[in-house]
Amino acid sequence: MNTHLHVTAWVLAFILFIVTIVLRKQGKAKGAKIVQMILRLDYLLILYSGGDLLAGYFSAKGAILGEAIVKGLAGVWIIAAMEMVSMKLAKGKSTKGAWIQLIIATIITLILGFGRLPFGFLP
Repeated sequence: MNTHLHVTAWVLAFILFIVTIVLRKQGKAKGAKIVQMILRLDYLLILYSGGDLLAGYFSAKGAILGEAIVKGLAGVWIIAAMEMVSMKLAKGKSTKGAWIQLIIATIITLILGFGRLPFGFLP
């Protein structure tokens, strides 16, 4: 399983996301755009490693399969919410709804990934 790769990739994504937000708030659009492109490449790594983890749950079958699918969808929701926050911030629009979505999706994903599903770090 690629659990460590997956966790490393999404931690890196959150760091790059914060750097993008800070650069946008400072008015450094070019730097923010470069970091955003690197972030988008990191999304591909997250999707690959998450898909590998999801394939492991498909081979395990059982009651956890539904939770694994929900976690995967919530993970994709996180990526979409991060993009919404970044793009709305770049266009000068309100980001409140996108932030709320990002927080809800992150909570769902962390609870399922670390607390409920067996490939996480917690027992």
